[in-house]
Amino acid sequence: MSTRARPPAKSPAPAPTRISPAEPAALRDGSGAPKVVAEGVPSAVRPNPRWDDGRRPVAWLHIVAPGRGVTPSVRSWCRCGRDLFVAGQARALALIDDHVQHRTLCPLLVSQEGKAA
Repeated sequence: MSTRARPPAKSPAPAPTRISPAEPAALRDGSGAPKVVAEGVPSAVRPNPRWDDGRRPVAWLHIVAPGRGVTPSVRSWCRCGRDLFVAGQARALALIDDHVQHRTLCPLLVSQEGKAA
C-alpha cells in the first residue's frame, strides 16, 4: 500500500512592497469627467433638510380595534398629565369624544393669543 502525496499548503499572497494611491476606474462611455458621486445624489452642499418649526406633539389617541368579536381599547394621553385607558366599544367611543373635547380645552393646546396676562 502506497501513501498518498499531500498537496502543498496554501499560503496567503505576499504583501505589496510599495503603497500606491487609489486610481479612478476607466470610464466606459468615453466622457472626460469622472463621476464624483452616484447618480441622483447632489454633489453641492445643501442646507439642513431637518428644519424645526417648533411644533411638538402634545396629545395622543391610540385606538386598538383588532377585529370582529374582540374588545376594542382606547388610550388617550396628553403632556398636561391626562392618561386615560378604557376597553369596550361604548367606553371607547365615549373616550374618543372626550379626547376631542380635551383638545379644545387643554391649556397646552389652546392658543394663548389675545388672552390678558
